[in-house]
Order: sequence, then structure tokens, then C-alpha cells
Amino acid sequence: MEWKAQPIKRRKSRQIKVGPVLIGGMAPISVQSMTSTDTLDVAATLAQIQALAEAGADIVRVSVPSMEAAACFKTLCAASKVPLVADIHFDYRIALACADGGAAALRINPGNIGARAKVEAVCQSARDHGIPIRVGVNSGSLDKDLVQRYGSPCPQAMVEAALRSAEILESHQFQDYAFSVKASELNLCLESYRQLAVKTDAPLHLGITEAGGLLGGTVLSSIGIGMLLAEGIGDTLRVSLAADPVEEIKVGWAILKSLHLRSRGVDIVACPTCARRGIDVVGIVSMLEQRLSDIKVPLKLAVMGCVVNGPGEAAHADVAVCGGGNGKCLVYEDGQLMGKFAADKALEVLEQRVRAKAAAPQQDPVQIPQQA
Repeated sequence: MEWKAQPIKRRKSRQIKVGPVLIGGMAPISVQSMTSTDTLDVAATLAQIQALAEAGADIVRVSVPSMEAAACFKTLCAASKVPLVADIHFDYRIALACADGGAAALRINPGNIGARAKVEAVCQSARDHGIPIRVGVNSGSLDKDLVQRYGSPCPQAMVEAALRSAEILESHQFQDYAFSVKASELNLCLESYRQLAVKTDAPLHLGITEAGGLLGGTVLSSIGIGMLLAEGIGDTLRVSLAADPVEEIKVGWAILKSLHLRSRGVDIVACPTCARRGIDVVGIVSMLEQRLSDIKVPLKLAVMGCVVNGPGEAAHADVAVCGGGNGKCLVYEDGQLMGKFAADKALEVLEQRVRAKAAAPQQDPVQIPQQA
């Protein structure tokens, strides 16, 4: 009998809607990123939004620091194929302009918006346009009184900051909100989310803020976000990297695929290689990641260097190859051995078979001719 992992039991949360994307209420966990271009440069920002959407972003956040940027944001909303979230601080008028301009959601901190009347205006505008608000708590910008009371950022201070913001919104009869409680220190971030998760049924936006560069940030975010998701906590996520934001989407999807929470595109299983390898595993995997990045159909591909573990992995893959010795490789489809081919043709044959599988996933596999 085949062993299967028990599905993750997700925390129950109420649901909000960001454009057509549902968040919370057991909806699929969505993947977000944020543009890094100057919002005033509409062409560059739109190009980045499109690249993020192509990579698999469900939602894209855009910083809107001025009224001039708000005018550009309106143009971006009209042209974007994915819902855009306006990231706003300090000036409530920008939030109003973005809501009028087509924002699918607002990201604010009620504490820095200002007087009660200003927060009420933002809440009323969000209600009028049917859009939610994400309250973003960050360990680096906690309210001064909380830092003074607790001495330094801690989970209790983070949770109190979030709930304080919720009280402000709810005092204006606004309940359509989500939380994030991000920190760059892993354990602080984890414990903040854990404590908040039991104190509210609001959707939670996961992330490790200021996680670092591509390598370090990927590791830190994968550990932190992955641990919370495995505990059932989290309704949407953003991997924060000091890198091309497209990489954030790739890592976010990799996290979800690893936990079997969502699947998109080609998932490549590959051995680390050793002296037994009969194909260039590293080179083939690198090229396949580039060449197959446009495929959105969920497929599992195994690239194995030899027959020690290759056939076993092939049994669980849609398409697989393993080095067979003497300059030959074995190719499998749906766990069935389909034939042999020259090792130097591995990349070409694999791409061909994966694309055929993606185009017609329900068709029977086509036998690959034996090669001398």
C-alpha cells in the first residue's frame, strides 16, 4: 500500500476578497509579491507586474508614496491582469485616491494614518469600493509606547499592535481586514503569528520581512513560512527577497508545492549526482528550469543520474529520465519504461515529452523509439 502524508489541517479564518482572489475561508493559499520599480515609471512598473503575473503571482502590491504615484497607480490598475494592492503610509488622501483608482485592497497601518476622522474616511472608502484592508505590523516600526512597555520588539508587542489596529478599524464598523506580523528575526516572527492566530479569525498574510538576498532570504523564508503553513497557519504569503521580485514568486510556489498545498508548473526532482551518473544532471536541470518556466500545468519531472534510485523516483513522476550507462538513458512516463536514447539527447527528449504531456495530459504516453 502506498504511503501518503496526512493533509495539513488549516486554521479556520474568515474570508476576504482581493479582486477575484479569495483569501481565507479555506481558499487556496495565494502567492504575492511587490514591485521594486519607481511607481512613477508606469511602463517599467507595468512590465514588472506582467512578469510577476506570468511567474504565477496571484496578487501584486505596489508602493504608493505620493498623490502623483496614486495617479500612476490608477493607470496600472486599468492595465494589470492581476489585482493590485496599494501600499500606503501616513497620508490618508493617497488611500482614498487609490481606492477610487481601482485598488483591489489597501495595505495601511491605521496608527500612522492619523486622526480618527482620517481613518474613518479610509474605512468608508474601502467599504464603498468593496475592498479589504491589510494591517501590516512590522517589528522595526512598532508604536513607541509598545517598545517602551516591552523593552524591545516581542511577540506580545506585535500581537498587541495588530489587535490595536483591528480595534480602530472595527470602531469604524470595518471588519474586512487581514493581518501580517512580520519580523526579520525568525523565532520572533513565528511566535508572533502563532499567538495572533489564536486571538483572531482574520486571514493572515505570511512573510519574513527583510529576509535578505536570494540565497539567505530563500532559506529563511522557506523555513519560517514553511513551518507556519505546516502548522495550518496562513492564508496568503509573500517571500521578501533583496532580489528580482520574480524570484519571490518562484520561491513562494516552491514552498506551497513542497507542502502539497498548491501546485503549478513543473516540479523537478533531481539527484545531487555522484561518480555513477550517466547524464549531466546539474546542466540538464538548470536548462529545464529555464526552458519549462512557461508551463503552468502541474507536472512532476525526475532527473536522476543512475539506476540506483532512478527507477524508484520514476515510478512517482509524470516524466523521468535516469542514466543507464554506456552513453544511454532510460526514459519513463507515468512510471512506465518507454525506451532508451542517447545521453546527449536527454535535454531535448525531456523537454519534448514534458511539453507533450502538458499539452495533452490525459493522452496515453507515446513510445520513444529505441536508439542504437
